[in-house]
Amino acid sequence: MTEQLALIALARTPHPETVGQIMETIEEAGGDIESHGRVRVTPSASGGGSADGDLNGYNAAYAKFTGLTLDEARRIVRPDPLSSLWDDVDVSVVPASILDPERRKLLVMDMDSTFIQQEVVDLLAAKAGVQDHVADITERTMRGELDFAASLRERVALLEGLPDSVIGEVAQELRPTVGAAVLVETFHRAEWTVGVVSGGFRQVLEPLMAKHEIDHYLANELEVVDGRLTGRILGPIVDASVKASMLRAWAESDGVAADQTIAVGDGANDIQLLEAAAVGIAFNAKPVLREVADAQINIPNLDAVRFFADL
Repeated sequence: MTEQLALIALARTPHPETVGQIMETIEEAGGDIESHGRVRVTPSASGGGSADGDLNGYNAAYAKFTGLTLDEARRIVRPDPLSSLWDDVDVSVVPASILDPERRKLLVMDMDSTFIQQEVVDLLAAKAGVQDHVADITERTMRGELDFAASLRERVALLEGLPDSVIGEVAQELRPTVGAAVLVETFHRAEWTVGVVSGGFRQVLEPLMAKHEIDHYLANELEVVDGRLTGRILGPIVDASVKASMLRAWAESDGVAADQTIAVGDGANDIQLLEAAAVGIAFNAKPVLREVADAQINIPNLDAVRFFADL
């Protein structure tokens, strides 16, 4: 007997008949749909406010079904991870067990370009007048073209001599992704935990983590001597393997089973993190991550992650 699966379809403005086509595709392949539904999430309900209008609202459709294996269902609804069969609708299939409301869950997110809209190292680079050079390295690293640890050291070296006052300045410039606050609040209302693991820098991110009452977080440490950045990082770098190990460690400390963990990221340095989770979600991600993720969200609203936990 095949396990029960859950289908999550997300889009800004899908054609009215699209949801029916998706369900028919599952049934024609041998799937037995047991329940389904759909909802429109308004910008205000997902924390987008009214200023951005409908750009931050989205539609969600969901179904539970049996009759197919997880791999079969995923191949059917998204044969090419870099494109969609249905007019910009992201269709993902996950084990239905992740939707069990009685089981504790852990959500772990990347920071830069996931929980926040920016890349922290790029913001610091702007203070040093090397933004374009550093942004180019960042982009290539996220695409998986450069080793993360080596590229981070190269970028941080360019910050040597900056006064440590820039740390507070950049911290004030951080903009959470639309829906990020609502997502964290929703998990906390369910009494579940949230972690953020970042290749960025603790001194910059700490105030934001405190503001949103993030349960766990880890980031790199900028070395500061006599009030100035030295261009070096203290201690081991938070790289892909560290991200994955922290998800496992936090799950164990919180009493969360491995099959109840969700991870979200956007670049090559998040591959191991997503692989370590029961459900790994690529959020507006680079192709290198979309190709291996369990699920995708390609709308500009992090709040949509909650549908993968039935919240």
